[in-house]
Amino acid sequence: MSSTVKTYYPYINGQFWQSEGQPMKEVRNPFNGELIGQAYLATAADIELALASAEHAQKAWGKTLAKEREAVLLKAADIVERRRLEIVKVLVEEGGNVFGKAMFECDYIISTFRIAAGQARDIRGETLPTEIPNRLSMTLRQPVGVVVGIGPFNAPLLLNGKKLAPALAAGNSFILKPSPYTPLAALLFAEILEEAGLPAGVLSVIPTTDDAMGDTLFSDHRVKLITFTGSARVGRFLAELAGRYQKRIVLELGGKSPLVILADADLDYAVRSAAFGIFFNQGQVCMANSRIIVEAPIYEAFCEAFAEKVKQVPFGDPALEHMAVGPLIDANQVSFIQNHINDAVSKGASLVTGGQAIGNVLEPSVLVDVEPGMAVYNEESFGPLAAIYKANDFDHAVDIANDTSYGLSSGIVTNDLQKAFDFALRVEAGSVHINDNAFDDDPNAPFGGFKDSGYGKENGRYSIEDMTELKWVTVQLGERPLPF
Repeated sequence: MSSTVKTYYPYINGQFWQSEGQPMKEVRNPFNGELIGQAYLATAADIELALASAEHAQKAWGKTLAKEREAVLLKAADIVERRRLEIVKVLVEEGGNVFGKAMFECDYIISTFRIAAGQARDIRGETLPTEIPNRLSMTLRQPVGVVVGIGPFNAPLLLNGKKLAPALAAGNSFILKPSPYTPLAALLFAEILEEAGLPAGVLSVIPTTDDAMGDTLFSDHRVKLITFTGSARVGRFLAELAGRYQKRIVLELGGKSPLVILADADLDYAVRSAAFGIFFNQGQVCMANSRIIVEAPIYEAFCEAFAEKVKQVPFGDPALEHMAVGPLIDANQVSFIQNHINDAVSKGASLVTGGQAIGNVLEPSVLVDVEPGMAVYNEESFGPLAAIYKANDFDHAVDIANDTSYGLSSGIVTNDLQKAFDFALRVEAGSVHINDNAFDDDPNAPFGGFKDSGYGKENGRYSIEDMTELKWVTVQLGERPLPF
């Protein structure tokens, strides 16, 4: 698709920064292998410059009026809207996003910037009752300082932006360390926010290597908060680093999200909802309903209808507007999912459709009769693979839903309101969607999981709570009574 190959550099202190010793990474289209960019990576010296400029710039940015931060974020939203098709092209070429998903991501980030702009005016404390006469007691919120965001590849605009926008709204500076797979999408934020009028140094984008970064972003005293989206394995390692250096951290990790379908559900709707919930973005979604739990009376009918539906899901070139499933991020991920399939089949499951790959594009695939002991039962596949489980009854379905180390999202399809709310109370997940699939995120709603899916919440005012310091202030009216 690209006629020329562009060169990209880290964005530090208001400029795209070139320095001695920066290694170069080729960025290739995961669908066809085409070279689409050459990204130079930040060195240890570059990272030090990003930290120094972030600390310096935050002191002024944190004192700006709410209306000034609001104006920058609103203008950023307008720029994304204006450049939508250009941004979509980057998401399709760099990350293998299908066209519709890339358009969704742009819409989401426009809302994220606008909601964050509103939050800039709504950062508030409260007055408190006190036990001491003639005292005013109150709280106020102040920016934490320098925030570091470490982002994933699967939704680089959305998942990086939902960290960045509220951090800026709260008066923090922000250092973004993007996934090595998707540096170009992350660098778009630098262009957008520079045009929107963000002062130099408030944002740095530093594609880099693990060797150059080391534990600097955790050990450095200037960093006050780290927010990470990625795998549970990496999240555990980063949580250990945060504990060692006493850093605040927000972790949004993996998922093995259940979708429970009860016997009274509308079969056609349940099939369509379940299919969308697992195959959106070729299953590379943390809250994808990769575990479909079906009550026994409709189990056979659902499996048959679901397999037929999945056979109709278009897969292939993500640049084609009608495409639903594009390539996985690399060949290793294809092999990982095929190993899940082979392991499950060897232990008694049946592959009713899919399983074959053309390059990095894996056919939408369905396993039925999935049982404990199979790797796919609890391990996150992170791809276009649906696993279907049979539940004897409602209580058994809830037990299966909770029989996982993850707890990010969940869904239930039923016309029984009592069971729907019972499920909402009993399921161990950070999100519950009644008469919907598990794939859902809203820039106004608290997003985050339980158990191995991490801790902390993102979006809107919930992000603001983590990205500000809560301070208690008292005013004594006259002299305080003292015992001596």
